[in-house]
Amino acid sequence: MALASAEYPFLNLMWTMLVFFCWVAWFWLLFVVLGDLYRRTDVSGWAKAGWTLLVIVLPFLGILLYLITGGRNMAERRRARELAAQQQFTDYVRKVSAADRTSAAQIAEARRLLDEGIIDEAEFRVLKRKALAP
Repeated sequence: MALASAEYPFLNLMWTMLVFFCWVAWFWLLFVVLGDLYRRTDVSGWAKAGWTLLVIVLPFLGILLYLITGGRNMAERRRARELAAQQQFTDYVRKVSAADRTSAAQIAEARRLLDEGIIDEAEFRVLKRKALAP
């Protein structure tokens, strides 16, 4: 064990961990920038191709230039996408729950008619089956 620590000192280990962290952070930043670029609707296809080429050919300069020119609006665009997704989910839940309430209301109305003797058990089952049908 002592031999392994002598061959690879603690400071070399810390340097390796720092380099690995920076490497992971760099790729994360690259994916964030490219993801934002490709999701933008206000940028033409040629501009996207140009930014992609710049980021691939001159990665440090390309990423830094993109962050300088469009970084301020990245958070706003992400927030807008998240709000749109949340609104879409909320609308879907409301639509589904409204359909369930409609089915429940139809069954409740059929039960009331059955209790009042207006319809018989067979008609109640038919109405219930229709209300529960997709």
